[in-house]
Amino acid sequence: MIVIKNKKCSIANIKKEYPDAIIIDVTSKATDDFVKLSPFYPVGGIPVPGKEGMTSMSVEGIWQGLKMFHGEGTDSSCFRNKTMKGLKRTCRTHGQCLGHSYNGQVLGYIEARKLIYVPSYKWMLENKCADLVKKIKVMSQTKTVVLLDYDTNEDIENPSKPLSHASLIKNYILGNL
Repeated sequence: MIVIKNKKCSIANIKKEYPDAIIIDVTSKATDDFVKLSPFYPVGGIPVPGKEGMTSMSVEGIWQGLKMFHGEGTDSSCFRNKTMKGLKRTCRTHGQCLGHSYNGQVLGYIEARKLIYVPSYKWMLENKCADLVKKIKVMSQTKTVVLLDYDTNEDIENPSKPLSHASLIKNYILGNL
């Protein structure tokens, strides 16, 4: 079994709920190899959806780089960011977000998740992190695995909260991605 919990949850409380669980941090703050499952981690070479021949260092670089704001377009410098810092492009800084660029059109939030974020993250899981995914899969066959993420929204159709990348790991392992 694989469970998603908020990174800010007390480890003691998680252990109370799941006493024999293996707890794995998949955020950019992880201190082991599982940090590579963070969308911020610069694994390199990730194809940018809708941009033939372009690649990105990270999934988050793709997501942020393809954002379109009123008065400004995409920012391909996000694709080259190797630091896991300075990637976020927010409405506070750039004004109203119009959507994400994809094949010359601007996609809404949910459609962008489906055509940009999920395929990019899935590509990363298959091509850059297959060994880590396999480890989690093997562990989950005999124990409960708790994946820690800052976002816990597992519903791709729910625009009220960011999508949990840990849920994408879970769904990929379960064959639902």
